Amino acid sequence: MTAGRLLLLRHGQTSWNATGRFQGQADIELDDLGLAQAEQSALRLQHEGITRLWSSDLIRTRQTVAAVEAVTGLTATLDKRFREISVGSWEGLTLAEVVAEDPGYLQRENAGEDVRRSATGESLGEVAERVREALVDVTEEAEADDVVLVSTHGLASRVGMAAFLGLDLVGARQFSGIRNCHWISLARVHERWRIEAYNTGAGEGNLSGLVG
Repeated sequence: MTAGRLLLLRHGQTSWNATGRFQGQADIELDDLGLAQAEQSALRLQHEGITRLWSSDLIRTRQTVAAVEAVTGLTATLDKRFREISVGSWEGLTLAEVVAEDPGYLQRENAGEDVRRSATGESLGEVAERVREALVDVTEEAEADDVVLVSTHGLASRVGMAAFLGLDLVGARQFSGIRNCHWISLARVHERWRIEAYNTGAGEGNLSGLVG
């Protein structure tokens, strides 16, 4: 079977999001605003008919999904494949610091190249494929009337969603970044997945989280 709907929820704000630092797979907790965002989003998401919860195993996504668990009574299953892209040696750096280290980075990424986030990090294609694979697994094991929510990360949700829909990295660049505690809603219509809402949230998120 295949789920009827899929929600991809980005976690709440962390202190590194607030200061514009590349976060990747660094295990950073939500800040006070992020915790409040998670609670606000959960209050709205409780009306979406969610029946199954999944989450990245990083603490910021676990704290975010905990708010959804509290209002739905469900328990999230953790899956490392929903982690954010690994940025390797760029962890903790600002965009300006990354560009100083790799001046051509933004130009290559904006052109749709499969950019590796530092010599020791993942490429966009690698994270897109692992998230796509995880999304296929969690939706195909669900029933047709299930609404599956995945608590994940900004870039992972964007490129993973694009790959899940059959789009390449150039196509993924056409979508804006996901705000903190905002989500993507996909619906299964006539055997095809379609975007029914993008960047939906209970309130304004933080726009500064580059890799989250």
